[in-house]
Amino acid sequence: MFPLEEIKTTCRCSGYREQQQQPHTILYNILSRADSNYSNNDSLINNNQVNQYNYNKMMPHNCHCKRRRAVCLKNPEGTCQMASDVLVKTICFMKSLPSFSQLPVKDQLSLLRDCWVPLFSLGLAQEQTVIEVKDVPQASMLRRILLNGQGPQSEEEQEVEDEGKRLLPTLAGVHKLRSCLNRLWTLDLSPKEYAYLKGAMLFNPDIQGLSTTVFINSLQQEAQRALREVVLTLHPGDLGRFSCILLSTSDLQTVSQSLITELFFRPVIGQADLLDLLSEMLFIRQE
Repeated sequence: MFPLEEIKTTCRCSGYREQQQQPHTILYNILSRADSNYSNNDSLINNNQVNQYNYNKMMPHNCHCKRRRAVCLKNPEGTCQMASDVLVKTICFMKSLPSFSQLPVKDQLSLLRDCWVPLFSLGLAQEQTVIEVKDVPQASMLRRILLNGQGPQSEEEQEVEDEGKRLLPTLAGVHKLRSCLNRLWTLDLSPKEYAYLKGAMLFNPDIQGLSTTVFINSLQQEAQRALREVVLTLHPGDLGRFSCILLSTSDLQTVSQSLITELFFRPVIGQADLLDLLSEMLFIRQE
């Protein structure tokens, strides 16, 4: 269903170089270090075209290049707009629930902080959003090579550089998100199932620091009961569907908040804090 990025069969990551144990020049080490984080091939091919035996034979077991590959959206304008629409719908869903609005403001903020990513991911699944990515542009890679090759940096410059590296979306992170969406799509959830599932995920009593944990737990149980009733009504012969739905959404809790922010919203909001913007959206009152 998704276009899969090309898997490189030649690796110069740290694990591969350690196995080769060959002396290299300083320039070679600089370029190899950059190559371990980024792929310099922009083309995409189908994974089925790669011979699995040859791939396993050529790639060392301790290679982490695929995990480290930095990616960005292939069509940032269109995809960011779709993501923004999904995010607005997510916040509107939270605001539309009277039981949520009755919670203390601190608890509302806690639920928002911990639940907006899985709720947003559910929205992506419901809107059938296809995520296409490409490798980070070569200009950005060259800049990082040159910066990394310079001498000692100030502590502030080093912190900024380290933060930028840490927040870059990776191909492995995108694959995890795609896998979660694909599991939901195979279930072909109805709008009612999505709605009650969002309620069950929003009212999470396990979040630290809640002052109304018992009440939030009762809201989650109520949402799960409503979801079970809808599932039994729409799919009376599928006794395992309810468990499959809960299991498929549990993986959404592991999707990185930094991945979602940097991949979909950083191109739009710049260096602004997304959580602050979401808080303003949540508590803004219509005149």
